[in-house]
Amino acid sequence: MSTRTLQLSDALHEYLLRETIDEHPALRELRAETAQLERGEMQIAPEQGQFMRLLCELIGARRAVEVGTFTGYSSICVALALPADGRMICCDVSREWTDIARRYWDRAGVAGKIELRLGPGLESLDALCADAAMLETFDFAFIDADKTGSDAYYERMLRLLRPGGVVALDNALRDGRVADPAAVDRDTVAMRAMNRKVAHDARVSACLVPIGDGLLLARKR
Repeated sequence: MSTRTLQLSDALHEYLLRETIDEHPALRELRAETAQLERGEMQIAPEQGQFMRLLCELIGARRAVEVGTFTGYSSICVALALPADGRMICCDVSREWTDIARRYWDRAGVAGKIELRLGPGLESLDALCADAAMLETFDFAFIDADKTGSDAYYERMLRLLRPGGVVALDNALRDGRVADPAAVDRDTVAMRAMNRKVAHDARVSACLVPIGDGLLLARKR
């Protein structure tokens, strides 16, 4: 028994991956390819991807949106949880990274569920919010883009989510830097502010889950 979350040793993390992760073959291949990229560390952990897939299944998600698609791991995890007629909108600025995502969407059999919107994330979300037919129609939202933009992304996602929908913000722990007063880089300061804001936001029920680099969850009331 433990009164606090266990720290994962390398051996325990290896056990978790070996024994408890049901990873689609396309996701394993994508992890391996992404690991060779210069910014490969931006990919979410497989246990986080599986958690997000389960979360989408639990809430019966049919429509999802994310900002910050990178090479597509998170979008595949979410899209696999959606029904055959489900829809996911992915927003990213990089054609290079999302070209990789497109290949793996095909391999995972989810390409037909996903619409990619290339361009600045805030512009893409503002375009969605400008369409009245889109407001309060999404079940799940994932934010994994520039951290200084997190507040603006969060506000747009709340407009797009239905009551009972869930928004997840990645990197809420910033590799532990959020707890270090000496860490004053812009991204860490931004995530500290987001953690504080969401925890006390009367519009949502929230929980920071210490999985991956910290996943901040908020359910729209």
